[in-house]
Amino acid sequence: MSKVKWAGLILGLIGFCLPLFVSFPGLSLAGHFAMSIFLLAAVFWMFETIPIYSTSILVILAEVILLSSQGFIDYSSTSYSPLSYTEFLSTLADPIIILFLGGFILADASVKYDFDKSMTRYLLRPFGSRTSMMMLGLMLVTGFLSAFMSNTATTAMMITVILPIVAKMDPGDPARIGMALSVPFAANIGGMATPIGTPPNAVVIAALNQQGMEVEFSSWMIYAAPLAIVMLLIAWQILIRLYPPAMEAISLNLEGKLKTSPGALILYATFAVTVLLWVTESLHGIKSAIVALLPVAVLTLTSTFQKEDIRKLPWEVLWLIAGGISLGIAMKETGLAEWMVGAISWDQFGYLALLAVFATVALTMSNFLSNTVTASLLIPLAITLVTSGILQGTAGMMMIGLVIALGSSFAMILPISTPPNAIAVSTGMLKTKNMITAGLIIGLIGLGFILLLSMIYWPYLI
Repeated sequence: MSKVKWAGLILGLIGFCLPLFVSFPGLSLAGHFAMSIFLLAAVFWMFETIPIYSTSILVILAEVILLSSQGFIDYSSTSYSPLSYTEFLSTLADPIIILFLGGFILADASVKYDFDKSMTRYLLRPFGSRTSMMMLGLMLVTGFLSAFMSNTATTAMMITVILPIVAKMDPGDPARIGMALSVPFAANIGGMATPIGTPPNAVVIAALNQQGMEVEFSSWMIYAAPLAIVMLLIAWQILIRLYPPAMEAISLNLEGKLKTSPGALILYATFAVTVLLWVTESLHGIKSAIVALLPVAVLTLTSTFQKEDIRKLPWEVLWLIAGGISLGIAMKETGLAEWMVGAISWDQFGYLALLAVFATVALTMSNFLSNTVTASLLIPLAITLVTSGILQGTAGMMMIGLVIALGSSFAMILPISTPPNAIAVSTGMLKTKNMITAGLIIGLIGLGFILLLSMIYWPYLI
């Protein structure tokens, strides 16, 4: 175990024990146990003392033992009414988990039948051979794919697309760096557009669902897709200006055909129907999580997606999201989130300043932590601001949820910020300083646009 992980282990255990031996005025017994779990999870997630999905499972286990009615603590003499252990375990099958499961199966099946590569070839053709336009095409295609696929999988696939492009460029051409950065940045931005695009969206939507606020697939797209599109174009312009191409044009062979095997044809039809049902949820009323069962059922029943494929799914991401949901439930039910919010004089902040604080914290934390972890830690506190009346009603709840989810997705300054960033750096085509420069500019502009949308766009939709 590295020194960093040892430090995380020690700090995590200290954090867990602190509320057990120190009494915090105004916080209930259950709140003290919830704080222990929160501090342990926060430190373990930050230092990655154990795999972050393992921390999520540890969170659920600790909540069952310490906070449930079937646990080891007697709360009969307190005001806390313990939840059944099933409330914590059921987060592993939360509707948002099912939604992501359906998205994962669609994405992995697309990779299996080369549907992603075929779409890339067809979508890149209209952009021609000019270097700058080819970069734009790469970013738009990457952004589109990452809206419906894992950002990591999309980046891994698109990196293989840019390698032959970069190979045809002069070794000293600055645009080589721009090309290498365009894919992870586009993947991070494109994931904002849909509920299944990136885990922070799922964490926030799940928290809103817990408050009885249903967020439709198409509604999220209306909120977030304009930001994603605008920021893709801005990121493209920033990369072109920071790393101007020395070559005017690059010739690239984009020939290829779609597979026509029975499995591939079933996948194409299932993909089309699923996405169509997702984006038209407001017309037919079928919940997106229910629609997500369609690819799960069809692709497995027809053996298009087999047990070997199921084993390869990123189950650890689902466990991570479930742990975040469960932590939010514990913080809310024990009064910990309300107590933490009450410890700060939020009244000193105006509405816009409050959103700016959460957006800035989300952006900063997610550059050094997993963006999913960042959303998981911030959303329970944000929800409590609404339930305590500091922010107003469903509009305030939706607004601050959007700010946290989208702010977390602009983590672009370090290789450790997101897996797409790490994949790009691993190619050897760029250095960390290149990512810091471009990522910082894009992140700050994105932050500004989030606040702008919270003033002039979202209020008229919510």
